[in-house]
Amino acid sequence: MERRAIQLRVAGQTYKVVSSADETELVRLASLVDERVGELVPKGRVAPGNAILLAAIALANDLEEERKRRTFFERRARDLLRRVLLRIDHALEVEAAEHPVDAEAVVEAE
Repeated sequence: MERRAIQLRVAGQTYKVVSSADETELVRLASLVDERVGELVPKGRVAPGNAILLAAIALANDLEEERKRRTFFERRARDLLRRVLLRIDHALEVEAAEHPVDAEAVVEAE
């Protein structure tokens, strides 16, 4: 993909980045950072340089929390599926024990 210069605006500052990423997506992400900076800095005040760093740390924290949640739910889903499969296996074993199949009858039926 072609690399090109893209202008992003965060906390009242314009940043020029060179990237092959989708420009619309970069602008959207920069907007998320800008929103987070807006939550940290009172309206009408100039955002200090560390506000962007704090916003980035807050967003990274949000990402980590979401990853933890996803991992928890993935483990839970795997555990539930494992239990369901064990129940199915057990039910099939019980069924097979109660109604054994006569192998000769199966061969003759074919």
